[in-house]
Amino acid sequence: MRPFAYSRATDLDHAARLAGDGARPIAGGTNLLDLMKLEVETPDALVDINRLPLGGIETHGDGLRIGALVSNSACAADERIRRDYPVLARAILAGATFQLRNMATTAGNLCQRTRCYYFYNTDMPCNKRAPGSGCSAIGGFNRIHAILGASDACIATYPGDMAVALCALDATVEIAGRDGQARSVPVRAFHRLPGDAPERDNILEPGEVITAVMLPAPPGGKHIYRKVRDRSSYAFALVSIAAVVRMDRGAIASASLAFGALAHKPWHDTRIDDLLTGQAPSDALFDAAADRLLEGATGQGANDFKIPMARRILKAVLREATGDAT
Repeated sequence: MRPFAYSRATDLDHAARLAGDGARPIAGGTNLLDLMKLEVETPDALVDINRLPLGGIETHGDGLRIGALVSNSACAADERIRRDYPVLARAILAGATFQLRNMATTAGNLCQRTRCYYFYNTDMPCNKRAPGSGCSAIGGFNRIHAILGASDACIATYPGDMAVALCALDATVEIAGRDGQARSVPVRAFHRLPGDAPERDNILEPGEVITAVMLPAPPGGKHIYRKVRDRSSYAFALVSIAAVVRMDRGAIASASLAFGALAHKPWHDTRIDDLLTGQAPSDALFDAAADRLLEGATGQGANDFKIPMARRILKAVLREATGDAT
């Protein structure tokens, strides 16, 4: 690990002023410290935000406001989350270990970086780590990599679970900047596809700090989080799906689906939701939804299996969410 300066933010404006180019905010540090130990990330300074008033889960209008420093364990255990947004609790509990969930925060979880083997190996070219050096995963071992939204510069995937559920719930990220500036961004727009700038995982600018995640009014319906992985404990998804589906008199009254481990960001396609809404559930409908999801899907060899796997899991989730379909 390379030397770095350390400071403790006293308020949001102080944190924003300190967290400029070459400096990183830190709370739990469950991902950032690992990256620093491997010298994948080498910030000049860390800005400790743990003393800022960004904890707690509060009622906000018809929904909830989850503070940036709320631990994953506390979020998943909150009675209101478990009752009204169970897909979020299930997604969080599907990730990491008890120890990591006790330390990991809402904001840190959103900002975690890919688990691409080549990103972590500083001896190998990686456009995400060193822009312009090349993507070793293309033509390399790419079993966990993207089948949607990739580019010639990067085929890495976003590894988290929580953000996939937040996409299905249409949550919003609250962001504070310098001089009291603030903005809100839908979670669905927070993470970026790689394009020709894969080094940028999300839309945060230097000096910006996540302050909260806002959940809308409880959507009702059936909540499912399905995660397929190599082992049941502490493994990242090969394919995951968060689904919130509400039925009314035998038809799908509303549907919101998001997908993990398929792309550089949690994947949400409004066309799938629109296709399902108002329709009677059937295998033919679910096949059409899978066709829409997988339009343009491209395997890289070792990850070709993700395409039929995503189809099977989507159909299974929709059957469970709507009752038996024929």
